[in-house]
Amino acid sequence: MSNGDLSRDMLAALAWQIELGADEAIAEEPQDRFAEHAARQAGREASREAQAQNRERPAAAPVRQLPPARAAAPVPPEPEAERSDGPGSREIAAAAASLDALCEAIEGFEGSDLRKGARNCVFCDGNPAARVMVIGEAPGAEEDRLGKPFVGRSGQLLDRMLAAIGLSRAEPDPEKAVYITNILPWRPAGNRTPSDAEAALFLPFVERHIELADPDIVLCMGGVSTKHLLATTLGIKRMRGRWRRHAATAKPVMPSFHPAYLLRQPGDKRLAWRDLLAVRAVLDGAAPDFAE
Repeated sequence: MSNGDLSRDMLAALAWQIELGADEAIAEEPQDRFAEHAARQAGREASREAQAQNRERPAAAPVRQLPPARAAAPVPPEPEAERSDGPGSREIAAAAASLDALCEAIEGFEGSDLRKGARNCVFCDGNPAARVMVIGEAPGAEEDRLGKPFVGRSGQLLDRMLAAIGLSRAEPDPEKAVYITNILPWRPAGNRTPSDAEAALFLPFVERHIELADPDIVLCMGGVSTKHLLATTLGIKRMRGRWRRHAATAKPVMPSFHPAYLLRQPGDKRLAWRDLLAVRAVLDGAAPDFAE
């Protein structure tokens, strides 16, 4: 194999990993694979030498070998819970009288350690006067870098999806605009899925966000936002496609698939398209057909 062929194969493998979402190294320290290989090679040579020496010695009585002790399973970190040494997220959120005040309250909230591993607070994007409010799950690497929600590959797909029903985050007309936020304002390390405790901690801020923006419709993108906004244990495949009512604000909510999921499962785009058509119909005057 020529060097050119090897380079093409390596680039193709890298592109495949990026397509799967492995677009960032998350190890604490760089790993020297050459040193690891050399260490394994030295270990194999030492083992062969030891076996050769053992063959030259007279056979000894067999010794019963005890099974190796199992390493203790790693203890998962305790779920993040609201600290009790100050006002809680619900009290802080309720005190915010405007969207700007709510943003400042979230940036100053010290009840979560997520902010320590993030670059920016990702509060919102789009037109706050829009009739449609989109709520996703959590910022990714690109969102964290720019401080805006849905700006990576999934955000580009979201923009195309919304454009298909005549909506845009850049539109000044509230009738054609969207307003976008997430359940979490801070990026979880490694782009992991938000824990239930993290989502519950920031839920009062999200509900206050809905109250202050006062949209006509909430479009929930993904299982995390759907689970916590609608207080359900059902998965997104069971919840999507039917209008639900948000208990705290009485807003009609349409759960649908997260664009990141659709990038992995493009066959379900047809179902997401049905959800968007339902949103368009209500914007055009139809009454939401709420699930029982």
